[in-house]
Amino acid sequence: MMDVFAEIAAVQNRIAEITGAPAPGSAPPELAAGAPRFATALAAALRPGNSALGLQAGGADAPGSGVPATVSAPVPPAQIDALVEQNAATWQVDPALIKAVIANESGFNANATSKVGAQGLMQLMPETAASLGVRDAYDPAQNVAGGARYLRGLLDRFGGDKRLAIAAYNAGPGAVEKYRDVPPYAETRNYVQNVLASFDKYSSAR
Repeated sequence: MMDVFAEIAAVQNRIAEITGAPAPGSAPPELAAGAPRFATALAAALRPGNSALGLQAGGADAPGSGVPATVSAPVPPAQIDALVEQNAATWQVDPALIKAVIANESGFNANATSKVGAQGLMQLMPETAASLGVRDAYDPAQNVAGGARYLRGLLDRFGGDKRLAIAAYNAGPGAVEKYRDVPPYAETRNYVQNVLASFDKYSSAR
């Protein structure tokens, strides 16, 4: 009867000869002595860095690496400008304000993800994106449309006050309503200051 494990070992040794990789050695230390040969062979074959599988230890495709297997190419500035102008007209929001939010939220990186899970150019939280009809927050067109619509809602909610709308974009409208002003959070106050500075810059550049 053919020894399957001997065949596996022969194939692995042949692959090692062709690729120049080290030949498969003994079982990994995490396996107890006397483990079934199939379990030993399987564990060795699946170890990170096994050239036969094309995996690299610690690479972008490693489980738990937190890095997507594919990342979209950077969005050209002209495309972002076009999306800003289009949605500014649709939602009647100053394009300089939309651009200022994008600059401070993601630095114009459509692939950006914050530590708390905010996504895309305007850093929409998944639940906010869903409420705005955004199915893919990493799609620039959907993201800017959703973010501009959200800004329109905040401006309406706070009587057109840009400062309060910006604060609500960062801290949430409930916090702004609670304090009836920019919440006393250092992060939010810095955010409002930075977005307003960017707003002035983009307004003067028009």
